[in-house]
Amino acid sequence: MEKENLRDNIDSDITLVVDSEEHVRIDKYLASLELEALHSRSFIDRLLEDDYITVDDAIVKKSYPVQKGDIIHIRIPVPPDKDIVAENIELKFVYQDEHIAIVDKPAGMVVHPAPGHYEGTLVNAIMYHLKTLSKSDDPLRPGIVHRLDKDTSGLIIVAKNDFVHAKLKNLFHNHEIEKIYIAYTMGNFEPSEGSIRTYYGRNPRNKRKMAVLEDGKLAITHYEVIERYPGFDVTKIYLETGRTHQIRVHFSFFHHPVMGDYYYSNKKQMLNLVPDQTKKLIRHMLRHTLHRQALHAHQLSFIHPITNKMISVTSPIPPDMDNVLNIARKTFYYK
Repeated sequence: MEKENLRDNIDSDITLVVDSEEHVRIDKYLASLELEALHSRSFIDRLLEDDYITVDDAIVKKSYPVQKGDIIHIRIPVPPDKDIVAENIELKFVYQDEHIAIVDKPAGMVVHPAPGHYEGTLVNAIMYHLKTLSKSDDPLRPGIVHRLDKDTSGLIIVAKNDFVHAKLKNLFHNHEIEKIYIAYTMGNFEPSEGSIRTYYGRNPRNKRKMAVLEDGKLAITHYEVIERYPGFDVTKIYLETGRTHQIRVHFSFFHHPVMGDYYYSNKKQMLNLVPDQTKKLIRHMLRHTLHRQALHAHQLSFIHPITNKMISVTSPIPPDMDNVLNIARKTFYYK
């Protein structure tokens, strides 16, 4: 039996060109791109099964190995009318008052619902735990003032009403909220302390990615290597600007990608930055210990927009990143 006309009830279209040298299954490749419209592996599988995804205009199975230059066309069907449901998902609150809350988000949790992914998000969780949330401009993002990538762990601020939401937005816009991250960056960056200043914007070859450009918005990242091991650094990062994927793009551009970040790098590039005697250990870490980019929103500091008190909160390194560090410390002499 022929399938229904796939042009009916299409919400959006995505076209992208594969730029990876690795021949991985298309379902795994699409999941690694971290596109908002493709938030879950099961949703990608359903799109493939229902022929909403083609490669060079041909229908493919989820086992199809992508090749560099493949043109992938994805049709996202119109979602059914969907109310966001509060869910009893455990959250760690590191600060809370009548105006704001600060959550320590685990890696793997999407911040807000989007087509194809309406459950299990931070928004579903805070709707359950908090009595009031700002409405913001998007009904799918109540309380959400800023974002973290799905596989970035750490601190995120939630607004409990529209007034404080606007105040917090203004603090972010004026760079009055200090954000410090901890990342494990591949290779050994020289100099070990400094600033990265570039122009920044959408990658002209892949609009779903960000890139360093000759012209665009200014992006400034300050960094300090706080521990060094053969093959990677533990890097403390302060964002002066907060562009999408800024840390990941900046360090990838300078050939020191964030460990485990397969969106802006790949395993081969990472291992090429590692001394021969360390490759086996790092390969083991990437395969068995760390299953996402090693990036953690470690500290937030700002003047409370209502009380004018200084708020400074810290999130400890999460277990997966801590395991990597413990292995390195036991294996190498600390420098």
